[in-house]
Amino acid sequence: MLLLLLLLPFAAALMTACMPGGSRDRPAAVAGIASLVALVLAASQFGVIAGGAVPAMRFAWLPAFGLEIILRMDGLAWVFTMLVLGIGLLVLLYARYYLSRRDPAHRFYACVMAFMGAMLGVVLSGNLIQLVVFWELTSATSFLLIGYWQERNDARRGARMAFTVTTAGGLCLLAGVLLLGHIAGSYELEKVLAAGNAIRAHAWYVPALVLVALGALTKSAQFPFHFWLPHAMAAPTPVSSYLHSATMVKAGIFLLIRLWPALAGTEEWTWLLGTAGVCTLLLGSWFAIFQWDMKGLLAYSTISHLGLITVLLSIGTPLSVVAAIFHTMNHAVFKASLFMAVGIVDHETGTRDMRLLRGLRRAMPHTAALAVVASAAMAGVPLMNGFLSKEMFFAETMIVGGSDNWWMSVAAVLMGLFSVVYSLRFISVFFGPLAQGLPAEPHEPARWMRAPIELLVLLCIAVGVMPERVVGDVLAVAARSVLGPTVPDYDLAIWHGVNLPLLMSFVALAGGVAVYLLLRKRFGLAERDRVPVLHRLKGAQFYENVMFGLSQGAARLVGLAGTRRLQPQLRVLLAAFVAVPLLLAWPMAALPLPAPGTADPLLALLWLIGAGCALAAAWQAKYHRLAALALAGGTGLVTCVTFLWLSAPDLALTQLMVETVTTVLVLLGLRWLPPRRQPAHLAGRAPAKTQLRRARDAAIAVAGGLALAAASYAVLTRPGVPSIRDFFVLRALPEGGGANVVNVLLVDFRGFDTMGEITVLSAVALTVYALLRRFRPAPESIAIPMQQASDVDPAIGQKPAQQARDGYLMVQAVYLRFLMPVMGVVAVYFFMRGHNLPGGGFVAGLIFAATLIVQYMVAGTDWVESRLRLRPNRWIGWGLACARGTGLGAWLFGYPFLTSHTAHVTLPVLGELHVPSAFLFDLGVFLVVVGTTMLILVALAHQSLRARRPQPGAVRGADLAAAVSAIPPPKEIQ
Repeated sequence: MLLLLLLLPFAAALMTACMPGGSRDRPAAVAGIASLVALVLAASQFGVIAGGAVPAMRFAWLPAFGLEIILRMDGLAWVFTMLVLGIGLLVLLYARYYLSRRDPAHRFYACVMAFMGAMLGVVLSGNLIQLVVFWELTSATSFLLIGYWQERNDARRGARMAFTVTTAGGLCLLAGVLLLGHIAGSYELEKVLAAGNAIRAHAWYVPALVLVALGALTKSAQFPFHFWLPHAMAAPTPVSSYLHSATMVKAGIFLLIRLWPALAGTEEWTWLLGTAGVCTLLLGSWFAIFQWDMKGLLAYSTISHLGLITVLLSIGTPLSVVAAIFHTMNHAVFKASLFMAVGIVDHETGTRDMRLLRGLRRAMPHTAALAVVASAAMAGVPLMNGFLSKEMFFAETMIVGGSDNWWMSVAAVLMGLFSVVYSLRFISVFFGPLAQGLPAEPHEPARWMRAPIELLVLLCIAVGVMPERVVGDVLAVAARSVLGPTVPDYDLAIWHGVNLPLLMSFVALAGGVAVYLLLRKRFGLAERDRVPVLHRLKGAQFYENVMFGLSQGAARLVGLAGTRRLQPQLRVLLAAFVAVPLLLAWPMAALPLPAPGTADPLLALLWLIGAGCALAAAWQAKYHRLAALALAGGTGLVTCVTFLWLSAPDLALTQLMVETVTTVLVLLGLRWLPPRRQPAHLAGRAPAKTQLRRARDAAIAVAGGLALAAASYAVLTRPGVPSIRDFFVLRALPEGGGANVVNVLLVDFRGFDTMGEITVLSAVALTVYALLRRFRPAPESIAIPMQQASDVDPAIGQKPAQQARDGYLMVQAVYLRFLMPVMGVVAVYFFMRGHNLPGGGFVAGLIFAATLIVQYMVAGTDWVESRLRLRPNRWIGWGLACARGTGLGAWLFGYPFLTSHTAHVTLPVLGELHVPSAFLFDLGVFLVVVGTTMLILVALAHQSLRARRPQPGAVRGADLAAAVSAIPPPKEIQ
């Protein structure tokens, strides 16, 4: 059930993302149904959790490192799951009427559902590393949501700021989690929580605490990282009401509550979180008073309330944890309703500027009533849910602070007073005469747009009037999951008699009303647009200065140490490659020399030929590309023969096909590069400066080559090195189902590596294709090459298809067309035998790709594509799907990802056949290799189609030589 609960939002995100851009109702319906089903599933688990059980699921992740994917739902996770799903469902309904027809609704719902899945992953994780993964996923999806209106500069800036701050905190959290796992001996959540005493007594407790706290404080916008949240208000209001009331900013609070048993109870915990929380609650409430944007006011009030919860957690008493959980629930409910109310005001009036808005209750009476009630809950008015949790906050600060730390009670009262002030400032837009000249005529929204606010406000009143009946059991279950059997006695009754917390509440209420009236009448609060006293405290400006400084510093570093020229870059890399190992390994031991008579002179001669080809290719590469390519192919063939010499037929076969295909593709690419001719002044003796530079580069190149050769020789001749060869040789047939160890190694033992390689290969092919679609050859390379320019040649006026039909390529074309099915059968043969004999999907794919390449070369692009609909992108897609489907099939049957299984099938004529599941994986490799090769080939071949289009001023025939000779000689490239 937990796995289904987690996957439902991601499945809905994928479905909505694939819908057409103009869809509105369908993505909303899919997202809403998935959220509702998940909400029902989660709600059905309450009885099990209340009975003391903890539903959990485990899946193997990285068994060698002791890591598992663990999903668990205790009381705390259940409460946050209900907040994520319940408020998320209401936000989805609200967004259906909030988004305009111009907004891409499918993208909005896809991002919201992906964020919902990431938040569920955070709260349901039973493994700390897994929690960090989902933690960073919430940062990535929130970046997309905050920057949803990507055409707006403030949205892009707010998204970047939130992403930078929260991901930096996520990296700190990862480091802290690694320390906690090292101390506790496990990353499993239950074991870490059980090792609380060992963690607090460890020497690394303080670094781990600071790192975890940085992750939580950045996520929950606590001082000094609070500045990103107001700028995130550039997001659509449904995003703000979801991310910044119940989910994203609550993730840091959830983490602190979750790790409270392991980290709390020390002075370091109290001072670190207490200082950040007190500064946050006071600064946030003070800044909220003087905001002119309604969403800005709610953003700073959110910061203040999150600071309140942080202070409660820093106190360290069991009752303070109960109060923190209670206020987290209450704040999510009333703040989500307030954000939605602001969205309605903005949607129906065209502005959120409180300097312009007034008297809205005359045009929007229902919305005004809902906003006033929700604001009363935020201010802590009696009979509202906010009053109960804030009274518990007052009681905790008074008990813990006592007479020695009385400042805690004063700070709490000040925060409560300020909350009353900004609540009154917020609802002031609904009173007075109706404002004139607004961007839009105010009116009530659609009925279903207001329904989510009505439900949330009703819940605020129900909790405030009947707290024990409405949330008593839920709060008890959540508290017990954190505190265990030490849950203190507490009373959620409305009336506890006249006591100090009640007096503090009334002082805050009365003082807040008095301060609001004073600020309004004497200091023009309604028209203020700047925060008094603390207006110079701009965290966002500090962030921008830091980012600008980093950019400038990076630019200067690149200017000092970097260059855009390839030759100096290679020079530095090779020099470092030679110097650094020498410095680290000096003095070096002498390398063992081979015994006399052990070296094979024929193999040495073969390598000498290969080295000569490589040197000649480097010498010719600048002005004679075709010769250099042919010489490089000679080096490749020598490598192929070497593999065969050393009894590696799989490698030899693969090298041969790779050499063939890449040579042809590179040759096609060279066709469209402008010609290079050696300048006349280089024909004689070069200047002394040039000779010195060449000698220096040659020395570095030779040293680098010798160093690499020495390193290879040292590794190969190192005595007593244990080999893993026997492991694979002995297990290839019984465990992998094949006698070809190399192929079994690629598709079974190291199948995950192969899957990554074909994924990278696909990405590279798609990138090359995208780049070549925009590529336009240089003007001097479009015309027919000079070697083919002859007025007496009859083929000069023929297209490739005509040359293959009745021209000088007719014999070759007919021969290769008949050869095509034969080569296809050869490819199938090598594919089918690959698990037991040299071959496999990679080699077969290259053979089949070579079959198609020769058709393009002989008959031309038009002829081939008029007869074969290749669609290489589909080959790539199906290949990746086949490879991943093989791995997921094993996973769904309870085995680790990509575990191979061999089935034995008896056929009437063929007899018994063994069919390993790795066969399907190898099929995926085959499809990807064919698809990527053909995609690059098609991209190169289509250049010829563009080149045959009429070009203004094109030259042909005898005029071509004169046109080429008129090109000025290029400058020497150093």
